Amino acid sequence: MLETIERHRIAIEAFEATSEEAIEKFRIEYLSRKGVLHELFAQFKGVPGNEKREVGQALNRLKQAAESVIVGKKPTTTAAETAPEDTTRPGHDANPGSHHPISLVRNEIVSIFKRMGFAVAQGPEMEDDWHNFSALNFPPEHPARDMQDTFFLARSPDWALRTHTSSVQVRSMETQEPPIRVIAPGRVFRNEAISARSHCIFHQIEGLYVDKDVSFAEMKQTLLSFATAFFGDETKIRLRPSYFPFTEPSAEVDIWWGLENEDDHRMTKGTGWLEIMGCGMVDPAVLSASGIDPKVYSGYAFGMGIERVAMQRYQIPDIRAFHENDLRFLKQFTSVI
Repeated sequence: MLETIERHRIAIEAFEATSEEAIEKFRIEYLSRKGVLHELFAQFKGVPGNEKREVGQALNRLKQAAESVIVGKKPTTTAAETAPEDTTRPGHDANPGSHHPISLVRNEIVSIFKRMGFAVAQGPEMEDDWHNFSALNFPPEHPARDMQDTFFLARSPDWALRTHTSSVQVRSMETQEPPIRVIAPGRVFRNEAISARSHCIFHQIEGLYVDKDVSFAEMKQTLLSFATAFFGDETKIRLRPSYFPFTEPSAEVDIWWGLENEDDHRMTKGTGWLEIMGCGMVDPAVLSASGIDPKVYSGYAFGMGIERVAMQRYQIPDIRAFHENDLRFLKQFTSVI
């Protein structure tokens, strides 16, 4: 049997891979289920015990030599294949990447507020009860604490996935001395049913300014400056009374969208005004909870959903498109800078 193995070894070493067909023929001859190696290993069972070690090692070396031919050798190329590439032929189209629409809108909003002097603050997505609720003036019986609104962590009932980036504002007030001027972009989580208009995961940008003698009028001017920078110089805003546990007084901010076509009527529900964010003066109880004296300092806060603004800007009818990673959708933003 050793003579047979040696004969095949010499044949394998002498093999020349002249084409893909020749390599495939070699593979079938030696490595297929009916090939030479399969038959030799079948015969190995009848080898006497004192010869098995030597014959087995020879068989393994033969198999490795045959496999190396398939892996290591390439078919001989023709002159046409080795000719230099024709550099006068038209090149292939570039395939540029694209930014996600959420990133485009977030970056633009952050850039606008940075020009106004706001710094960017970050915080954890898993938050404790104090930063997510209690320090923001949410009483124990507030509906937002119920399971239908919040993803509580099973092993830590006092911890949850943050429901807003207002928790970052609390952390900023706890660690910084006024004046504080920050924005907090980030991902938030709500235990809500997923539909065309809502999702359990979305993004927010919230802002906070705390200093001496901060007024409601100053907040309104800041938000008007943002609206004109983002939506256009002719943009008008209005503030409607509202309620948030952590601000008093509170307001909703609308921009004048117009009623020029059917889409405008649909987006504004026939009013011409489109809600873009909530805002208000920071409640004195929130300042006190964060270690800031409300008799000396005051402040305002505001917040908006990035998905909502992106849907308005790019006329996207379904919020679920932001999370599906459909290349047909994402490629629409390739040329957006």
